[in-house]
Amino acid sequence: MNRKFDDLNEIGDIFALTGEIAREYLQAGEDAPVICADTSAFDPAAPLPARGDGAIAALDALKTDILPFVATSTGPRYLGFVTGGATPAAIVGDWMASAIDQNATGPDGTVTAAVEQQVITWICDLAGMPRGRFDGALTTGATASNLLAVVTARQWCGEQIGVDVDADGAIALPSFEIFSATPHASMIKDLSVAGVGRNNVTRIATEPGTEAMHVHDLANKLENSTSKAKMVIASAGTVNATDFDDLVAIADLCAAYGAWLHVDAAFGLFAALDERRAHLLAGIERADSITSDGHKWLNVPYDCGIFLTRQISVLEKCFRAFAPYLASRAEGNNYINRGVENSRRFRALPLWMAIKAYGRAGMADIIRRNCDQARDLAHWVADHSGLVLLRDPQLNVVMFCGRGNDEANRDLLDRINGTGKVFLTPTIYNGRFGFRAAFSNWRTQDQDIEIIKDAINSVL
Repeated sequence: MNRKFDDLNEIGDIFALTGEIAREYLQAGEDAPVICADTSAFDPAAPLPARGDGAIAALDALKTDILPFVATSTGPRYLGFVTGGATPAAIVGDWMASAIDQNATGPDGTVTAAVEQQVITWICDLAGMPRGRFDGALTTGATASNLLAVVTARQWCGEQIGVDVDADGAIALPSFEIFSATPHASMIKDLSVAGVGRNNVTRIATEPGTEAMHVHDLANKLENSTSKAKMVIASAGTVNATDFDDLVAIADLCAAYGAWLHVDAAFGLFAALDERRAHLLAGIERADSITSDGHKWLNVPYDCGIFLTRQISVLEKCFRAFAPYLASRAEGNNYINRGVENSRRFRALPLWMAIKAYGRAGMADIIRRNCDQARDLAHWVADHSGLVLLRDPQLNVVMFCGRGNDEANRDLLDRINGTGKVFLTPTIYNGRFGFRAAFSNWRTQDQDIEIIKDAINSVL
């Protein structure tokens, strides 16, 4: 029963073996199948071990029972969703976060809160936003960050008309109207969780042929709204076409009509690091709140979301936690009051390590190269006799399909992914079934683009 203490005495050997297994896994990512087509060999109903054999035995089981059946999402040709890999420094930071094992809620007796504050400041620097305008917290991901935005916006809107939703509940607010053109699925989910309702979104038209918000339609709908509590959800990089809303014009309208402006910039925030695309984010500094992710384009391990707001006191009012054992005299941010969790992983550390290791220039290099790779694939698709480019990419996502009907394209996508050389995810764009290739991994190189092209050609 003292196996745990035996493991502690052998921790150097355990860490060395763990490092070797991790090294082998990461290096195999260049050639390993990108996804596992059959995971049936893993038995989720296996019996509970009555008596464990220690960490080294568990590592051996990991090598045989789990690692052969995971997706190589850290590899250079996993183009599904918007999935970053994990840079070496970020992996080390994540590993150390587990070893340190801090409950990163506040400043009492630990530096974790100060590290998170520094990381939030650095994120604002990377995004080209003025220091001191925004504060916030790291979350589990964009879904959690978007939830913070909805709750904080509702509270702020209520306060403008003398209603305290935090104290009296959403029922005390006569109405709360949401305006959006192309909201992410996570935001729709959050509207349900927050009790606003999935269907209670005033849909704004999009600019012709894009996913970007039609500003004149927004102006008309704000003008005709009878609600005194309004939230506009804008996009800085939509999930399919990577379109950016006109944030300057939208901010002007929000100011004129007293609406909270939230910008979903889950990965698009860091387009600011590419001088060719930084202009797309003009006006984002006027947002009331912003969502982004570290586990996408900043290439830190899951999970790491980012929430920024200019109304930090409202956020803290909505999410504050009271208990005698939580009382503190320490100076610094209490992150327990800035999010859903009362217990928080030290997720600032992987970001801190990555930014320390690679700096602004290293992060910018990932953004620029991924955008260039998307452009390269898009040009190849556009010139291909058997493929159709569904939309010229604005950023890092390429949408395309074959020349057949939707059912033929579903089969084609299965065959492309079945090569094991690349993984793409499906989409619907302008009513047509297609494929999404999202370039967001630091390891993707020019030779990977050629492998991807060859894989697609091999099944056409």
